[in-house]
Amino acid sequence: SNFFLDSTDAINAINACYQPMQRPKLYNLRMWTSDIYAGNSVTGGGGGSDGIETVEEANFTTDASNAGVLDLYRGPYPGILYCNLVIQNVPGINMDTTLKNRIIGEAKFLRANYYFILVRYFGDVPLILTPQSPSSADYFPTRAPKADVYKQIIQDLNDAIALLPPRESYTGADVGRASKGAAVGTLAKVDLTLGDYADALTLCKQVTSMGYTLDANYSDNFNPATKNSGESLFEIQFSGATTYGFFDDLNQASWTSPYMGPRNTNFVGGAYGWNQPTQEFVDNYEPGDLRKDMTILYQGCPDFNGNVYQSSYSTTGYNVRKFLVPLSVSPDYNTSAEDFPVLRYADILLMEAEAMNELGMTSQAEAPSTSINAGGPLNQVRRRAGLPDVQGLNQTDLREKILHERRMELAFEGQRWFDLIRINNGQYGLDFLHSIGHTNATAKNLLLPIPLTEIQANPNLTQNPGY
Repeated sequence: SNFFLDSTDAINAINACYQPMQRPKLYNLRMWTSDIYAGNSVTGGGGGSDGIETVEEANFTTDASNAGVLDLYRGPYPGILYCNLVIQNVPGINMDTTLKNRIIGEAKFLRANYYFILVRYFGDVPLILTPQSPSSADYFPTRAPKADVYKQIIQDLNDAIALLPPRESYTGADVGRASKGAAVGTLAKVDLTLGDYADALTLCKQVTSMGYTLDANYSDNFNPATKNSGESLFEIQFSGATTYGFFDDLNQASWTSPYMGPRNTNFVGGAYGWNQPTQEFVDNYEPGDLRKDMTILYQGCPDFNGNVYQSSYSTTGYNVRKFLVPLSVSPDYNTSAEDFPVLRYADILLMEAEAMNELGMTSQAEAPSTSINAGGPLNQVRRRAGLPDVQGLNQTDLREKILHERRMELAFEGQRWFDLIRINNGQYGLDFLHSIGHTNATAKNLLLPIPLTEIQANPNLTQNPGY
C-alpha cells in the first residue's frame, strides 16, 4: 500500500528487475561456465571439490542434486517476480506516459530473457505471469509446455519492441538499459532458435538499420573503459563497487576477471584459474585470426600488462584473456567493473548469415565484405578478425563455417551451448561432443534435470526424461 505510488517507485521497481541477472546464479558465473560443458574449456580452479558441480556437468554425469543446475533453475525466478510486479502495478501509476511505457517495455524485455534462459536449459517450466500474494499463491505450479513458454517470450518481446526507445535516448546512468534494438535482436535469436529463419532474417536487418556497428577493435567489447559500445545490444552492468560482499547476491563486481585469471599469478586481482581453454578449441583458430591473441593466453602470446604467460599456469596450457582486467584498473578480486555481453552486433550478423543460408540465400550470406561494417554479414565479422572472405561454399559447408565462426567470435560468452543444442534438434551438439571424447553424452543431456529440491517441494513438478 506504500509502494507503486509515483514515478520514483516505478524506477526503483524496474531497477530491481535487472539485478538478478548480475548474480552468480546467472551471468556472473553459471551462464559463462556453460562454455565448459560445451567443450570449449575445462573447469580449472583449485582441483578437488572446487567447481565439482561444473566438472560433473562437463563430464555429463550431472544429476538432479547438482548445485549449478539448482542455481540456473532458481536464478531467473526472482527476476520474473520483479518483472511481474512492474507489469501489474506500473500501469496504474499517475506518471509521465513515455516513462511509464519505457518501464513496462523494460519489464517485458527482461521477463522474456529470464524465460528464454529457463526454456533452453530445462524445456517445460512453470509459466508464472502475475505476482502472487500469500492468500492467492499457487505454491505447486505445473510445468508449462515449452511451446507455451516460447509463445509468451515472443509476445513479451513484441510488446517490448513497441514500448522501448532506441538506445540513443539513454544518457548518463540510464545507459545500458533495455532498448528497442535489444528487444529486436533478442527476438531474432528466439526465432533462429525455433527455426523461423525468415522472421529472424527480417529482424537482423532491422537491427542493422538502427545503426549498430562492429567495434574496430574486437577487445573493446570486453574492456570496462569501452562498455556499452556501438556493438553492444545488451550487456549486464557491473560498477565494481565493493559495498556488498563479493559472494552476495547484491555484489556489483564482475567475477569474470578474478575467476579466469591464471591461478596463483599477479596478472589480475583474484586469479582463480577457472575456465581453461582446451587444445581442441585453440586448434580451431585459423592462421592470422586476430581474435586469438585477444581471447586466450598461451606460451609466446603478447604479454598481458607486462606479465609473460607460461603454459604451466594452466592444466591445459591456456587461460582466457578476453575478460581479464589489469590490476591498474581493478586492483583486487572484488573491484572489476567489466560488463558481461549478452547480445552483440557480431552475433546479429552471424545470425543473419545463418538465416540467409538456411533460406537458400547462400551467395548473399557469403557476399564479400568491403569493410568491417559493409558487405556480406559473415565476412564483415571475418574482416574484423583479419581473416579472408569465405566464398564459393555450398549450403552444407557454409552452415559448418558459420557455426565455426560463432564458436570463435563468441567464445566464453555462454553462447556455444545454446548453439550446440538447437541445431538439428541437438544432434549437432551430440556429434560434436562425441568427437571430442564425451561419448557418454546422450539426448537426455540436451536438457538439464529439474532440481531434486524443487521436485521435493512441489509434487506437481515432473522430471526431464532420463534423470
